[in-house]
Amino acid sequence: MWVADLARAARVAEQHDKDLVNVDYVESALLGVVDAALAAQNAVLAAESLGLGTVYIGAIRNHPRDVAAELALPDHSFAVVGLVVGRPDPEVEAEVKPRLGQDVVLHREQYSTEERDAGLAAYEEEIAGFYRDQGLAESWVERVLGRFASPGALGSREKMREALRERGFGLD
Repeated sequence: MWVADLARAARVAEQHDKDLVNVDYVESALLGVVDAALAAQNAVLAAESLGLGTVYIGAIRNHPRDVAAELALPDHSFAVVGLVVGRPDPEVEAEVKPRLGQDVVLHREQYSTEERDAGLAAYEEEIAGFYRDQGLAESWVERVLGRFASPGALGSREKMREALRERGFGLD
């Protein structure tokens, strides 16, 4: 489990009779998330270099209060992502989900959207086969719209700000 952890800073501040005056800023939460994500990615690279397989588990953010309680996380910390590490079954050929191409995600000097449309259309066609093989709805576009343009689509994650505030992150 990878945790955005400002609890250490809180402990040091407490030991030195200081207030964490900057912990309530969004920047502080982002710092913790970035650190956790970088650490998780480094763990994935290390594990895969040893022939192990990995899977990120973002669903742990579906119930941040329950996960924090289960892990006995102190205030000023929250679980960002889980990680499963194991040995891939040599009898099963692993499938790798296609990703957006560089023609879509790589920008030079300035961000540009319009010229990315052709790459997005090509990706929509490419990912359809992968989703079909996985027994999922075949449209990446519909998945994006379902997640970001449908009220209620984030489920319990819509209460994330509330949960993070309870964990000691003001998010000002």
